[in-house]
Amino acid sequence: MIGPMESAALILSLKVAGAATLVSLPLAVLLAYGMARRDFRGKTIADILLHVPLVVPPVVVGYLLLIAFAPNAPVGHWLEEAGLGVAFRWQGAALASGIMALPLMVRSIRQAFEAEPPIYREVAATLGAGAFARFWRVSLPLAAPAIATGTLLGFARAIGEFGATITFAANIPGLTQTLPLALYSAAQIPGGEAEAARLALLCLLPAVLALVASEMLSRRARRRTGLTS
Repeated sequence: MIGPMESAALILSLKVAGAATLVSLPLAVLLAYGMARRDFRGKTIADILLHVPLVVPPVVVGYLLLIAFAPNAPVGHWLEEAGLGVAFRWQGAALASGIMALPLMVRSIRQAFEAEPPIYREVAATLGAGAFARFWRVSLPLAAPAIATGTLLGFARAIGEFGATITFAANIPGLTQTLPLALYSAAQIPGGEAEAARLALLCLLPAVLALVASEMLSRRARRRTGLTS
């Protein structure tokens, strides 16, 4: 039986991860398509920057976000004046989680675009399809399984985000305290082992379910393309 605090953390985590994934998805698709289809000066640097959140400590990402969006920073001050501030709010947790999830989403989707046989686009072009029509009617449907897989992976990454979130959005119960942050708080309290165990289980369940669904979609896509039996 979970208590009110665990329920609040679970609901907030689903809200944050859902918002992070939905906002990141269109950007992930466009970035994946651009990196797969276009050669441009500085592409290697852009690729490195895109994958930086995967290799640096998440707290670094959170600190950079804090510098950029804190209320006393130029951008953060402007957003606060406009009523759109994100630091120390659940929107900030979603932003941090989305940035941490974005590289995983891009990598998954990009592989699908790169694996698409060029003949499909060439045939579409001979039939009069423009660049956008080829993307919308050919490339996007073929990449749909990978997009779904990337979305689930991004959700799993976002719901487990800790370092960037606690640095940028803080650990405020009922406002920014997601499941990993609630687990961290419970683990610091003497006698909080039972609560920490329940929170650990709540952290695992949605992430594992998302990964299982992602693997099922990947296998289904491979069977459709004849890569597995």
